[in-house]
Amino acid sequence: MNRPASLAAGPLTLAALIFVAALTRIIPHPPNFSPIEAIALFGGAYFANRRMAIAVPLLAMLVSDIALAATKGSTYLEYVTSLAYLPSLVAIYACVLLSTLLGFGLRGMVTGGRVLGYSLAGSLLFFVVTNFMVWVSALVIPGYPACNAGLLACYVAGIPFFQWTVLGTLFYAALLFGGFELLRRYNPALHAQTV
Repeated sequence: MNRPASLAAGPLTLAALIFVAALTRIIPHPPNFSPIEAIALFGGAYFANRRMAIAVPLLAMLVSDIALAATKGSTYLEYVTSLAYLPSLVAIYACVLLSTLLGFGLRGMVTGGRVLGYSLAGSLLFFVVTNFMVWVSALVIPGYPACNAGLLACYVAGIPFFQWTVLGTLFYAALLFGGFELLRRYNPALHAQTV
């Protein structure tokens, strides 16, 4: 079934924005200052098709992980292929899935205040889940030895990274949600395939 170009513009534009944002992970940045939560919330909020809302952010993460492995070399490749790091990697992808589902709550009700609230909730979710997984898997991360002292110590050690998670999520959410709203003002066809 062929769809008119105007109807295909919405999902393609959304996917392009998500992939571009995800690929910014290869640009040098502070630890955890990334688009991970923002792309998930954005996909959940705007894709009319829920399967695409889930699949596109997950695929964008996979593509950006491959790009990171290609640009960072063996260090990152070892991370994404090592069984020792598998629980953390699974936790990150689970957070993308959960944040996309969280983003469904923004459907048809995107406002600055709601995006702020959902971005903070997504950042907190990421912090809780990933640090819990680091603790559960007894993963020894250089410069992060507190996890051996217990769950609370693991969360306390993660606080400096949490601030960057929040700032990164807010930054990329502002770019994605704000940028897309600007695009929608100038291209009414983008309304057709999005909530």
